[in-house]
Amino acid sequence: MSRNAGLHAVQTENERFTVTLIVAAVQAVTMLMKMTGLSKTDVINRAVQIYAFLAQQMADGKEVVLRDKDGNLERVHII
Repeated sequence: MSRNAGLHAVQTENERFTVTLIVAAVQAVTMLMKMTGLSKTDVINRAVQIYAFLAQQMADGKEVVLRDKDGNLERVHII
């Protein structure tokens, strides 16, 4: 099975999940809710979608790079 297998989105109906988040994830969700005004559900939905997008891009051989206001680049490593 290739590394890319299963990474492409499949449209399905909404589904409910019950998950237990580690403390760091709970803190991140709380911070994002305060920063964005989004609900817990919306924050988690967006986080999963962004992670899937980044994982697909990296699986396709791309790098995630941040550029600061001065133009300095920093490669992001997601492990």
